[in-house]
This record gives sequence, structure tokens and C-alpha cells, in this order.
Amino acid sequence: MQVLLAEDDDGVAAALVEALYDHGHETRRVRYGRDVLTYHRSSDLLLLDLGLPDTDGLDVLRALRAVSDLPVVVLTARGDERSVVRGLRLGADDYLVKPVRLAELLARIDTVTRRNTARNAPAAPAVRTVRAADVEVELDARRVRVGGAEVELTTKEFDILAVLAGRAGTAVSREQLLDEVWGDAHHGVSRSLDVHLTQLRAKLRRPDLLTTIRGFGYRFGASTRADED
Repeated sequence: MQVLLAEDDDGVAAALVEALYDHGHETRRVRYGRDVLTYHRSSDLLLLDLGLPDTDGLDVLRALRAVSDLPVVVLTARGDERSVVRGLRLGADDYLVKPVRLAELLARIDTVTRRNTARNAPAAPAVRTVRAADVEVELDARRVRVGGAEVELTTKEFDILAVLAGRAGTAVSREQLLDEVWGDAHHGVSRSLDVHLTQLRAKLRRPDLLTTIRGFGYRFGASTRADED
């Protein structure tokens, strides 16, 4: 896998490049945010530090998401809640705070790339559509319409919605949702789920569509399903 590493600290960058190489990954290290937009097309994953010398890493993430769905793992010393929330809302696939254990970083990278590979696999010819009132979710085309108007979601927001809509009317446990979307039911990614669900509900503007089942999980509202359009 070709990893793009945006990191201004030479010592941290060297250690990461070596560790990634030992685990079979080729790494291109860049120091500046502007270089991310230059090299992202030849990369399979971006490891992004937020404290870059030319621009804030969150601004880099915002610019990248306007042109690419490249998987992004934020790796930064910035662990305040505001930064974590902003990073996830801007489309980061994962957010890790330094110092991070190497084994955990490698596991998170594997999980993110595995999800991306599955997401980009050729879809079946049939278009699976789930409907609830005036909300329409096209699972294979990854499109959502509310009241006939298309709603733009981040990759992670749609992944969450797809898991729930794919089991419309059925309760899905929080752990199951974490496992299917993040590949990890551990409490460490739980806050990410809360952030994305809040943002998803705000975008859909249908308070009764995603029901919280206290102490268990969530349910996508009663719906009718169409296997083909």
C-alpha cells in the first residue's frame, strides 16, 4: 500500500516511515499541507498531522474532501474535543492522538483500508433502495434523498446510515454498528459514532427517522423496501 504521510516533525516521520516499511507499506513523506493535494492521487491512504507549518491540517482535510475520497487517518497531538469533532465531521476516517502505540496505528490503518476496499468493490447490477416516508436511501449507488432532494453525506455518515437502513425496522446494537462501520466495537471509537450520528441527523432533518434505543442501539424507522428500481 502507498501511504502519504503529512508530518512536519523529522523524528516522528522517520520512525513512522520505518515502521510502515517493516509492515509492507511504501510511504511518501511530505512536510507541507499543499503537497497533500499534489500527491494524494497516487496514494492509498493519508496519515495527516494537523500541526503543519504552512496550513492547519483541518483545512487540508477540507480541501482534500472536496476532490477525493482517499482514506484519511488523522494522527496528531491535538486531542481536544473540538478538534476531534471537527476532524471527523470534515471526513476523517479515524482520529488518533499522539503518542499512539504502533500496533494500534497499524490495526487502524488495516481497518480503514479494508473498509475502503470493500466499499469500492463492484456492486451488483440491482439497485437496492430503502424508503422511510420521504427519505430514500440507495445503498449501492450511495445516494440519499429527502423530500426528493439529494443530501450530501460524508463517507462515514453514509456507512452508518447504510448499516441501519439495510436492517430497516430492526434494532441494531451500538457494538454491531461500531464493528461494521469501524471494524472495531471497542469503546475507543465510541465517541466517533456519537459525533457522526449527530451530524447525520442534522443533515437528514427527520428527527424520527433514526431512533435511539436506550441501553442498546439504534433503529432506522419503519420502511418499505424495493429490491430493484
